[in-house]
Amino acid sequence: MRLSVRTRLALTFGALFLLAGAVLLVVNYTLVSTTLPNGATAGVGGRTLSESGPTGDQPADRAEDNSSQGSEDAPAFNVVNGAIDDYRTSALRTMLVISGIALALVGAMAGLLGWLMADRALRPVKRITATARRLEAAQMDKRINHEGPDDELKELADTFDGMLDRLAGSFDSQRRFVANASHELRTPLAVQRTMIEVAMADPTASPELMRLGSHLLHTNERSERLIEGLLLLARSDRGLDSREPVRLDLVAASVVDGARHLAGESGVRVTSELAPRTVPGDPVLLERLVTNLVHNAIHYNAPGGSVTIEVGEYPALVVVNTGPKVPSDQVNHLFEPFRRLNRDRTAHRSGAGLGLSIVRSVAHAHGGSVSATPNPGGGLRVTVKLPVPAGTVAQDTTGPQVVLATREGD
Repeated sequence: MRLSVRTRLALTFGALFLLAGAVLLVVNYTLVSTTLPNGATAGVGGRTLSESGPTGDQPADRAEDNSSQGSEDAPAFNVVNGAIDDYRTSALRTMLVISGIALALVGAMAGLLGWLMADRALRPVKRITATARRLEAAQMDKRINHEGPDDELKELADTFDGMLDRLAGSFDSQRRFVANASHELRTPLAVQRTMIEVAMADPTASPELMRLGSHLLHTNERSERLIEGLLLLARSDRGLDSREPVRLDLVAASVVDGARHLAGESGVRVTSELAPRTVPGDPVLLERLVTNLVHNAIHYNAPGGSVTIEVGEYPALVVVNTGPKVPSDQVNHLFEPFRRLNRDRTAHRSGAGLGLSIVRSVAHAHGGSVSATPNPGGGLRVTVKLPVPAGTVAQDTTGPQVVLATREGD
């Protein structure tokens, strides 16, 4: 059984208190036992038992009188001595029992106080743990800001805050570099594409030149998609500067209409169940989120498969597709840049490997989250949760629901 630090501190505090109390009890018992009289040392009528017998200093007649008197008083002395011994034994026993009960009660109270003290002492550590759990690369604005005495815990909290400041600066610098580099690369790529198209438009161009130009255009197009994805990823990672109400169901309907041709080429059937849903955010980023999910669901599918898009109150968006089986331990890796199932590579005929990374970044920028679970028969179920506008009660759409708009495409 794994005990928490708080429990261990409380148990340690209580055990140490009980040990100190037991030592004190033993000392008190020894002192009281040596102080209380017993029958052998108790005086009766101003004399001890030794004084009731004959002594060498007394006259013979006095000794004889004392001897006869002692013989006559011996039964009374024995009764008194027995009573004194009984009293001593009873007093020591009573003191031991009462002290033991008091020690147990005070020990339990000490354990409770130790529990409360440990909770108060470890409260900054709990705040540090909670802050660390909320941190992500896209949300580095959380700090502990511990207020209290200048002790070890405050030093730990300040050190943690300083580390977060350095990490936030590093992430911001990385995002700016990616955005600036991607922006600077767009111009030469556009120039290259124009030069290739001009060369291919020449009537005297040879077949070898046309094949080379076609290959270069394909490479150039893929590079442009990669740079566009990096720019969008950097933009969503920086967060939203402004928000406006966006009808997510209308955005999804537009994306589904635009994906009909792609679905037809792949032999995939697309259906949608769209209920009205308003999301405060950026319409361009939300459109890219839906587009990436729908296109991924079509690309990573099987001929004759299906894709279902659902928009509701909670969750906001669900995209389910058929296709190859996905191991459950590989699902989370799909949201990392340039990661695909069971392989890391950037070359792909239809994308740059940033689709789901952009989806996760856009969802986080809107204060939401995205998760995926493999379907038993193959494919994925991707769920996007977005904040519900103020004044609206979120309802789980896993139960019966009213579908306000249904579209189907082949």
